[in-house]
Amino acid sequence: MGGAELLSADVAIVGCGPVGALLANLLGQAGLSVDIYDREHEIHALPRAVHFDGEVMRIFQAAGLAERIAAVTRASSKGMHFVNAEGRTLMVRRGVDGPGPHGWSGNWYFHQPILEEILRAGMARFPNVRVHLGREIADVGELNARYIVGCDGARSLVRRMIGSKQHDLGLHQPWLVVDLLCDPDSPRVKALPDYTVQLCDPVRPMTVVHVGGARRRWEIMLMPGDDPAHLTEPEIFWPMMARWLCPEDARLERAAVYTFHSVVQEGWRKGNLLLAGDSCHQTPPFLGQGMCAGMRDASNLAWKLAAVLRGDAPDSLLDTYESERLPHVRAFIELAVKLGAVLQETDPTAAATRDARFAAGAQMFDFPQPQLGPGCRAEAPPPVGTTFPQPKLADGRLMDDAIGQRFAIVGEAALLTHLRGDAVLLPGVGSEWLARHGVRAALLRPDRYIFDVAR
Repeated sequence: MGGAELLSADVAIVGCGPVGALLANLLGQAGLSVDIYDREHEIHALPRAVHFDGEVMRIFQAAGLAERIAAVTRASSKGMHFVNAEGRTLMVRRGVDGPGPHGWSGNWYFHQPILEEILRAGMARFPNVRVHLGREIADVGELNARYIVGCDGARSLVRRMIGSKQHDLGLHQPWLVVDLLCDPDSPRVKALPDYTVQLCDPVRPMTVVHVGGARRRWEIMLMPGDDPAHLTEPEIFWPMMARWLCPEDARLERAAVYTFHSVVQEGWRKGNLLLAGDSCHQTPPFLGQGMCAGMRDASNLAWKLAAVLRGDAPDSLLDTYESERLPHVRAFIELAVKLGAVLQETDPTAAATRDARFAAGAQMFDFPQPQLGPGCRAEAPPPVGTTFPQPKLADGRLMDDAIGQRFAIVGEAALLTHLRGDAVLLPGVGSEWLARHGVRAALLRPDRYIFDVAR
């Protein structure tokens, strides 16, 4: 893969991280010609993102990669527990036993380099996707394509070209991230919880994640007096983790200080330039939704680019991308900031007040299901603008595999028999959901968000 030639393409993607690589897979599958560029020759070898949810696995299914990804990731039904300094559980983000509403487990933990390998191997299925590694793009004028998508991260070149306006949602906090390869035979490792722990200890807030296999992650909040330059030294951070592990229990894979941000950009499109992923939003990790948001961007944008480039929709359809996605991602970021405020409370009196608030019992919560902003959907309250669940069909297939990248109508058989058009008709599918919402049929978009319902 590679080559210095610049050939005309339907879409040029700047950045071959997870979001750019997923978008290239979805566009390649739609038959579009794609050039994707990355300044690095190799995949970044160290762990970064570690969690995605059931909706994202459903998007991987749409790209034809879910089974391969499921084989190298860890499905979890255990959720996330916010625990105070005494070990009492304050809040729990619920897990799901078995397949959730998207047809897959609700939570998956993974090693990012392995995920990226699968996404890049997926691109190689399509001769219409050309990959240019080791290519630094200094100016979008270098790119010869109908549309250019910046999946080029928090310091995005494409965003500078668009001139997006940043909105700061208030959280900028440095944390130390420690990734360990743990000894599975160690009694202390065996005693570690298999769910994510958010330790709400005012002395030193921390997060502990079971990534999968031998991999565990500690995220440790920096406190006044900490020296970021020395915090990555083992003799400094190991004593902070002593309640769980000792140095002989694990091998250090990486220790680095990151600042967790909460920002959204206004201006995801200008002419033929578009943004996706960290180039247009950044979320703190307290909900495990950073990469998920970028994958939802790719899913929303891919079917719209395909419709426009095939001539099935006007260019103005692309204006609905930001109007739909920005309020949706903002809801996730705002919840992550609220959860961060619970976790990051360092005033002992305020922490005691917080603990007393939860004294009646742990508060349970789920991932939010926000409605898409206005755009390519009916102007109606939810469930319009939310995802339709993915049931199994009578033949054993998951629903999306029967639809492909098209519109579909699910509902009462008697209602659907009179319909004509390009949409896939699925009479009798999702009857429990339809009855629960008091509707007779639902029109699903190619990304499985509900365009409209018939009552």
